[in-house]
Order: sequence, then structure tokens, then C-alpha cells
Amino acid sequence: MSIETPSTITVLGTGLIGAPVARNLRKRGFAVHAWNRTAAKAQALAADGIAVFDSPAEAVRGTDIIVTVLKDGPSVQAAMQAAAANLREGAIWLQLSTVGVEANNALAALAAERGLVFYDAPVQGTRQPAEQAQLIILASGPLAQRNVVQPIFDAIGKRTLWVSEQVGASSRLKLALNNWAFALTHGLAESLVLAKGLGVDPTLVVDVVTGGPMDSGYFQAKAAAILANDYAASFSIANAVKDARLVVDAAAQAGVQIDAAQAGLWRFERALEAGHGDKDMAASYLA
Repeated sequence: MSIETPSTITVLGTGLIGAPVARNLRKRGFAVHAWNRTAAKAQALAADGIAVFDSPAEAVRGTDIIVTVLKDGPSVQAAMQAAAANLREGAIWLQLSTVGVEANNALAALAAERGLVFYDAPVQGTRQPAEQAQLIILASGPLAQRNVVQPIFDAIGKRTLWVSEQVGASSRLKLALNNWAFALTHGLAESLVLAKGLGVDPTLVVDVVTGGPMDSGYFQAKAAAILANDYAASFSIANAVKDARLVVDAAAQAGVQIDAAQAGLWRFERALEAGHGDKDMAASYLA
């Protein structure tokens, strides 16, 4: 089956990223089905004209495009296996979750087994960019259906980077990018807590950096959150632990030594153990 114009898109997973993805697809005129393991999160989308279903199998019935935006590889695999009975051969599967190298390989194998056209397409961005349709999509997959896929990516993001025709390249790139985001987060958090520990006002760190070569929108946003003790999650500590482990594991498999990443994982784990799992990863400051 070759899809020219998708009639319906199913979004499996409607959390911090999945819910705005579903809403932005609907705003662009797509018919959207949605499912989420925690049903209340999906039910909130009904007011936006999105059809909400109680199971993945019901959600994918009659759909041409499936978008997965779930926590991790096992969650994605479980949802797609639960949907198996109603998956159309030749349907397109856009896999937006950050799942790492091994899990992505397993998902690609599942797609091949079910006759699905698989695109490895993790996104760069957190809750606010998702809500503003400003995600960056890191896409890998076959050329044949890109004309169908691109309008979907355009509805949820500001830019699509086509990484490779070979699935898996995007998931590997995403790990490198997450490592940079984590390094920035920990560097800022530790600098502010060090200043405080040394008896210096942490706001002075921000004052010196502002407007200089080390400044960035990310620095300002996370610094403001830490200084205001506002840890409303754009990307939670729990998710940061999951993704930091994927980074460390992938590096080990590749024979690459990344000392800061391992230390950063320990810091996130310490914050998680201290009860900060649902807070934004800026709560590295609290570790």
C-alpha cells in the first residue's frame, strides 16, 4: 500500500510531548486518534476534536499513520504489539520516542515483521517547543514516503533534519544531543550550587554570563527556574535518568569513554533517589 494523503493519524502516548503533538496535528486539519496508558491524559484531548480510544488496537483501526510518543523502548514495543491485530500492512510508523540503539533496532524489526514503513524520528525539544510546534525532528527512513511524512513533521516542528535513509542513525544522533543538554544542565546547576556553597550570591553567576559567549536561551531558562525554585517539568528527572543511561550504555557498546556523562547519570540518579523524579531536570541543582 502506498499512502498519498493520510486520512487519519494515530498518536500512541499523550504525555508532555505526545499531547501537544496530537493537538498540533489536529490544528493542521488531520483526523487524529489518540491513546494513552493513563486514560485521563488522553481524554483531555477530546475537547480538541481528537478521538480517544481505550486501547492501542482500537486507536489504530483504519489509520494510515501511527505516531509513537512513549516513555521508552519497552513501552513503545508493548503498545505496538497490543495494536498488532489492527495494523494495516504498508502503514507508516513514525517513532518519535527516545529509545536508544538496541530498542530502536528491535522496533525496526517489529515494523518489518508487520509490514510497516518505519521512520526513526526522535525529536529535539521539550514541552514548550512541542506546544508551540517548534520541535526539531531528527528523521531517518526510506525516501519513498517522505512526501507523505514531511507535512506531518511540519505540523509539529519548525525543522526536519533528514539524517539518513537507514533507520537507527537518528536515534544515535539523539543520544549525542541529549548528552550535550545534560552537560549544560549539570554545568549550570553545579555552578550555581557551588557559588551558594562558597557564600556567593548565585545570581551573580547569571549576571556575569548574560550577554557573553557562554550565554544561551537554555542557560537563561534553566537558571531562572533554579533561582525561582520552580521545577515544573519540561523534561523530568525520571526521563533524564532513562536517557542518560541510554547514553552511557551506547558509549560503552561503541567503546567510547565519556566520563562526564557517567558522572551526570550518577547526579540524576541521586536526584531521583531524593524524591525529585517528577521535577524538571534542572533539579540536578537539588542533588
